[in-house]
Amino acid sequence: MLTRQGDTLMLEGPVTFDTVPLLVGAVDEHFRAGAGTIDFSRVTEIDSSAVALALEWLRQGALANVGVRFVHLPQSMQNLGKLYGVSEIVMSASA
Repeated sequence: MLTRQGDTLMLEGPVTFDTVPLLVGAVDEHFRAGAGTIDFSRVTEIDSSAVALALEWLRQGALANVGVRFVHLPQSMQNLGKLYGVSEIVMSASA
């Protein structure tokens, strides 16, 4: 579900209400080790909880003094960010 390749964390599979609780704390040790890029290219499904997860990871990154950056955000996640009025926050962290 979450693997590390250098300083990049690769998400794989669905990021939904069922999987987000497992992912919330999965980045802690990686952030402490300096990893800050999160790649969504292997995500197969998202729902609104993926947006909440991204916001939580930005918060956790700030606490760990790590600049979190999202890459390959699915269009559907970008659309959900717009719907919830947080697209500027999520997109400002994307490349």
